[in-house]
Amino acid sequence: MTPTVQLPRRRLLGIACLLAAAPPGLAACSTPGASAEGAATSSGATSASSTTAPPTAWVTPRELPAGWGSGEDDGVFPRTVVHASGSTTIATEPIRVAVISTGQMDAALTLGVVPVGSTAGDGADTVPAYLLTGFADRAAQLAAVAELGDRSEPNLEALAALAPDLILMNSAAKDVTELYDTMSAIAPTVITRGTGLYWKQDFQLLADALGRRQQAQQWLADHHERAAELGAGLSTVPTVSLLRKNGDRVRVFGVASFSGSVVEDAGLLRPQAQSFTDETSRDISAEELDLVEGDWLFHATQGGDESEFTSMPLWPALDVVRTGHAVEVDDDVFYLNTGPTAARSILEQLEGTLSA
Repeated sequence: MTPTVQLPRRRLLGIACLLAAAPPGLAACSTPGASAEGAATSSGATSASSTTAPPTAWVTPRELPAGWGSGEDDGVFPRTVVHASGSTTIATEPIRVAVISTGQMDAALTLGVVPVGSTAGDGADTVPAYLLTGFADRAAQLAAVAELGDRSEPNLEALAALAPDLILMNSAAKDVTELYDTMSAIAPTVITRGTGLYWKQDFQLLADALGRRQQAQQWLADHHERAAELGAGLSTVPTVSLLRKNGDRVRVFGVASFSGSVVEDAGLLRPQAQSFTDETSRDISAEELDLVEGDWLFHATQGGDESEFTSMPLWPALDVVRTGHAVEVDDDVFYLNTGPTAARSILEQLEGTLSA
């Protein structure tokens, strides 16, 4: 019989995770999945030996880098915000906010701010469907959000015409230094770090610029507590696999990814092939689909056509598929956006699937 992890041990792990510090790039709650002992057993449960001592850090950092932000309480203006490209003074509470980078629409809405303009990702809507659903009470305002072109090449003329009083962008953007200088001439501009690894830092920095960092910190504290409760409530700790296909590209996502961070928050394990922390994702070929084996697989395709996976010759042979544990999920939520409302949706998906 496959041994299970007893609840008291999981509760201790969840509590220790909540209290842990958060410098970037270190081992995390989910890194025990890197061990060969963390692989799923033939019965679909994970061995108790796949967990180790409580972690001392998280792969996804939970606090801003030292010296970043303003240090001001919520609602206090003027405030000078130290960010990825320098420092920016914001004289009054921003009312007309423009967002340029992935996840910033999500973060602003989570904090109660509807941007006046936004770019869109490749093949994505300016306002993703999950946000239209989640903020249906703001439907009229969301319908009025101005389109500012592609996030890699924003339409600067359209941006200037909006007369924003705050512009938000991340440092993953193309020609970020030139764009920062240009946009700073239009309105105060704050640059976050970007990528799913740093979404919690970005959320807090964006919130600081809006005068709402303490609100964001409370949201994150609630999220971490809820995620830890999920992990603590499971009688066995499953391995969770993450897979995305966009166009001809098939990728598995590691611990240092946006969706991987939510799995990490819950103290869940990763298949050995997905326990990497040095990059967000890795490309795999159709012949390497066995790398997605685990107790559960959460997969998405850009455009939502699941047949792009199910038509692959090796797909029906995967154990995780044959056991009915391959779950199609919203690509916008799991893999394309990197905001708090998307993170909450991922956590709800994990809760509904793993606790059933």
